[in-house]
Amino acid sequence: MTCGHDGNDGHDGYKGPARLRIGADVFDVQVELRGFFQPIDGRYHWYGRIAADERLSRAVTSAAGVLETGEGASPCSVSEPDPWDRFRVSGESAPPFRPAVRSAPPE
Repeated sequence: MTCGHDGNDGHDGYKGPARLRIGADVFDVQVELRGFFQPIDGRYHWYGRIAADERLSRAVTSAAGVLETGEGASPCSVSEPDPWDRFRVSGESAPPFRPAVRSAPPE
C-alpha cells in the first residue's frame, strides 16, 4: 500500500488496495482516494474512485457500504460507475486512510 500527500493542494490521499463491504458481500478492490477538512461544516470529506472491477460491476450499481484499507475503515457511499466502469466512492468524517498531519499556522 502507498499513501501519498501533495502538500501543495491541501488534500490528503491514498492509492492502493482496499476492501469494500456492501451488506454480506466483500470486494477486494484498488482505490485512489483524496480528502480535505471542510471548516464550514467541521467535517473531513473524502472521495475517490474504485478501479474497474468486473465482479463489483456485476453486483452493484450504487450502494452504501464500508471501505477498509490497511490504515482504517469508514462508512461510504458508492455511486453508479462512470463510462470506464470505475465507481465513485465518498464519505464524511474519519477517512479509511491516515490524513497528513498539518502543523498549526505560525502566529
